[in-house]
Amino acid sequence: MGQRFWVIGGEYRDCAFSEIEPGTERVSGPFGDELKARMEWQRLTFRDHCGATERYVIATEPGVTRA
Repeated sequence: MGQRFWVIGGEYRDCAFSEIEPGTERVSGPFGDELKARMEWQRLTFRDHCGATERYVIATEPGVTRA
């Protein structure tokens, strides 16, 4: 099994991005390839508006190797 990618984030209380606003958390995935995850990141980041306190990142889950 290869790597899996997740898009995570939401609306934060301020531009320091230290505390997410409860109820705005969003997790999308898993995606089997990075391109699909990047497309979702772009959709979430640039939809409707560019919120100064909204942030999303792509997290990588390492693949599991079976013997």
